[in-house]
Amino acid sequence: MFFYIKLLFRYLTIHGSAGCGKPAERRYSMDGSNDKSLHSLLFQIMRLHRSRMMALLGQLGVHHGQAPVLGLLAKKDGRTQKEIAEKLHLRPATVTDILQRMEKAGLLVRKNDPADMRVSLVYLTEKSKRIRAEVDKAMDEHEAEWTRGFAPAELDQLRQYFIRIRDNLLQASDGGEPDCFRH
Repeated sequence: MFFYIKLLFRYLTIHGSAGCGKPAERRYSMDGSNDKSLHSLLFQIMRLHRSRMMALLGQLGVHHGQAPVLGLLAKKDGRTQKEIAEKLHLRPATVTDILQRMEKAGLLVRKNDPADMRVSLVYLTEKSKRIRAEVDKAMDEHEAEWTRGFAPAELDQLRQYFIRIRDNLLQASDGGEPDCFRH
């Protein structure tokens, strides 16, 4: 669920109600004074979620933007930077910054692709593999915090709502990633 919230946060931060940073007439207040507005509530939830995740991950020495990269590489190590950007719906320049920071911290290494020496593949290090387990634990604990009091059926329904919202936002962006993410 962390990925869905992060994707929604990124989209709404850039787009607001109008899209790609254009000003929009708003029927909601960003200061939380209209707590019944879905947009206002979602914005508040995303900010609180991000703030809590930053605190938890910071205790592990991991920047919040690095956690999704750790997760992606744990599923399949040896990805290209382009593939990482596409899978995480991030700008290539953003991925470059994240990977450089992770490489400097000893969390990953880049190696030339034996099939195409012009391409670099990104791999986790032993250090990042150890940290990954701690990151997973922190994310699980945080999910337990914000889903406290929900029945399993409610969590399944919430997951389906998140998926539908994500799909609606992607469809509103011409079925792919928002124009703001393209170069």
